[in-house]
Amino acid sequence: MKACVNSMGNKKTPNYQSMTSLAAKTIQIFLPDGNPKSLRIAEFTLSDAQIMVIPHAQLDQAFKRQELSKVAVYFLVGESSPGGLPRVYVGEAEVAKTRIKQQNRLKDWWTVALVCTSKTNALTKAHVKYLEWYCHKQALETKRCMVDNSNLPTKPHVSESMEADLLQFFDSIRILTGTLGFSFFDKIQKLQPSQHLICKGKKAKGKGEYTEEGFIVFESSLSNRIEAESAGQYVIDARKSLLENGILEVVDKDTLRFTRDYVFPSPSAAASAVLARRANGWVEWKYANGKTLDEVKRK
Repeated sequence: MKACVNSMGNKKTPNYQSMTSLAAKTIQIFLPDGNPKSLRIAEFTLSDAQIMVIPHAQLDQAFKRQELSKVAVYFLVGESSPGGLPRVYVGEAEVAKTRIKQQNRLKDWWTVALVCTSKTNALTKAHVKYLEWYCHKQALETKRCMVDNSNLPTKPHVSESMEADLLQFFDSIRILTGTLGFSFFDKIQKLQPSQHLICKGKKAKGKGEYTEEGFIVFESSLSNRIEAESAGQYVIDARKSLLENGILEVVDKDTLRFTRDYVFPSPSAAASAVLARRANGWVEWKYANGKTLDEVKRK
C-alpha cells in the first residue's frame, strides 16, 4: 500500500476508515467437526444473529447442540431440477429441535435446514412469528426460490421500535444466508443500461447482464421455442425445467418468454436457453456498441 507524505516529508498513517466501506462485514463460520460439508454455524462477530446449516444426514449430530433448544426461524431447502429454482419452506419454532424433528417426519424433499437463532437467546415467539412472516414475504418477492408453504404466515402485532429491530435482524439473516450460498432473500440488482447485453437469433432476443452471481437474463426476454437438432440433451432438459417451473412461458409456435429475471451460472448457459441450441455465451452476448462479452471482460 502506498503511504501518503505530508509537506514536511514525513509519512502519514493511511486513513483506513476512509478506505473501508461502511457496509463491510466480518463473518465467522465454525465447523464443529472440522468438516466443511457437515454442520456449519455462521455469525457476525459483533451481531446477535446466528445460523446453523444442517445437512439432512447430520440431523442426529445437530440435535445434540444447544443452539437447537432456542426459539428460531428456520428454512428447509431442497434441490431443484436442472434449470429450476430451489424449493424452500419457511417456518418458526419455540424450540427448534422439536419442530425440525416434526418436519423430518412430515416432509421428505428437503436436503438442508437453516436454523436462525439469537446468540444471546433474545428472540421470543412473537419475534420469530414476525420473522417467519417477513422472510416468507421477501422470498416471494425476490422470486429466487419456489416457496413451499401451503399456509401463508400472518403478520403478528409488534411495536414500531421492535419492528425496526427485527428488520435489522432480518438483514443479518439475509447476509448470512447469502454468504453460505443460499440467495433466496437477495433481490437481483441490475446494473446501468450501458452494461446490459443482447443475444439474438431467429425469433429470440434476450437481454441481460453479467454479474458476480452469474448471467442474469431479464424478464420479458424472448427465446426460440424449438430446439436445434444439435442442442444436446442438457440444453433440452434445462429448458424443459425452465418451462415446468414457470420461468419460461409459451408466447406462440416460435417463441418463449422469460416471466422473471433469472440467474444462470454462466453466459453460455444463458445463451443456450435463449437460442435453444449449444452456444458460446462469451461471443453471443453483445453490448450496444457491438462488442462481445469476451472482448470486454476477457481481453
